[in-house]
Amino acid sequence: MEVYVKGIVTSPYTVTVAKDNHCTNIRRPQASSSHTTQGFCSFFLTGNVANKQNVDVATWSSQINTKGGRGKERPMEGGRRDRSQLLHVRAPKKGVKAPIAAAKKKPEKVTNPLFEKRPKQFGIGGALPPKRDLTRFVKWPKTVQLQRKKRILKQRLKVPPALNQFTKTLDKNLATNLFKMLLKYRPEDKAEKKERLLKRAQAEADGKPVEAKKPIVVKYGLNHVTYLIEQNKAQLVVIAHDVDPIELVVWLPALCRKMEIPYCIVKGKARLGTIVHKKTASVLCLTTVKNEDKLEFSRILEAIKANFNDKYDEYRKKWGGGIMGSKSQAKTRAKERLLAKEAAQRMS
Repeated sequence: MEVYVKGIVTSPYTVTVAKDNHCTNIRRPQASSSHTTQGFCSFFLTGNVANKQNVDVATWSSQINTKGGRGKERPMEGGRRDRSQLLHVRAPKKGVKAPIAAAKKKPEKVTNPLFEKRPKQFGIGGALPPKRDLTRFVKWPKTVQLQRKKRILKQRLKVPPALNQFTKTLDKNLATNLFKMLLKYRPEDKAEKKERLLKRAQAEADGKPVEAKKPIVVKYGLNHVTYLIEQNKAQLVVIAHDVDPIELVVWLPALCRKMEIPYCIVKGKARLGTIVHKKTASVLCLTTVKNEDKLEFSRILEAIKANFNDKYDEYRKKWGGGIMGSKSQAKTRAKERLLAKEAAQRMS
C-alpha cells in the first residue's frame, strides 16, 4: 500500500508532517536514482505516525521539487523555494499490528425492534427500481410534436392585434352564467325531432289542428349567424377562440361592433358544439329569450359590452406574442444590466 503525505523539508534528512494537530518527523534515507527520476522519494514512517494503524493522509497535486542527491530542494522561478512537496511514503510491513486509534463515539440511534430494516437490492433479479419521470425521453407522436411546436411558435412570433384579440376571452364566472343561459335554449336533437314529426303526422291523420309555433333556440352556423347579424336580428354573438383557420371568424368582431351587437369570445369551439349537439361550433347567437330570463340576460349583456364592445379600440392597437424562452430572457436581462452599468459609469 502506498500513501501520499504533504511535508515540509526541515533538513536534508528530515521531513516534518502535520498529523493530528502535532508535528511528526519522518526519516529521509538516501534517495535512489530510480526514485528521483520518477519525481518521487521513498520515506519510512517513524515516530508517532508509525504507531497509527490507519494513516489518514490526504493527496496533494503539487509535484515534488527535489532533484538528485539527498533530497535537495529545487528553487522555483523567481528565486522562491517551494516548501510544499508531495512525498511517496511506504506503509508499515505486513504482520506488524499497530494499536487501533480511538475513534469518536457516536450516539447510538434508538431503533424500534418491531420494525426490521430491510434495504432493497436493485441488482439483477432483485427489487424493481422506483418509477422515474421519462417524459423527456418519450418519442411523442408527430401530431403531438406539431401541436407543441405550433404553440411555442405562437408565443415567439409577434401576433397582430386582429388575431391577438382572440386571446382575451370571457372570465370564468361570466362564462359559466352565459353557458347556463345557452343550455336553456338548446336546439332539438335527432331523436326529439323524430318524435315531434311523428306527433305532427299523427295529429294530421286524426284531423286535429297542428301547433306551428316556432321555438326559441340558439342559432348556429357561420353563414346563418352572419345573415342574422347583417339583418340586425341577433342580440348576442358568441365566438370560439380556437377556430382553425382563424380567418373564418377574424372579421366577426368588427362586424358586430359596426352593427352595435354585443359579442364575446369564449374558450372552446368544442364547448360551443355541445350546446348544439355537434362536435364543434365556431359561432352561436341568440335572437331572443323568454320573458322569465330577460332580467338575467340583460345583466349578461351589460357585462359583455363592458368587456368587449367598449374595449374594441384598446384591443385593436395591442400586439401579442414576442414571448421568448427562459434562456433568451436571461441573456437579454444580462445585456440590459451591462448597458445600465456602462451608462452609470459615463454619468459618474
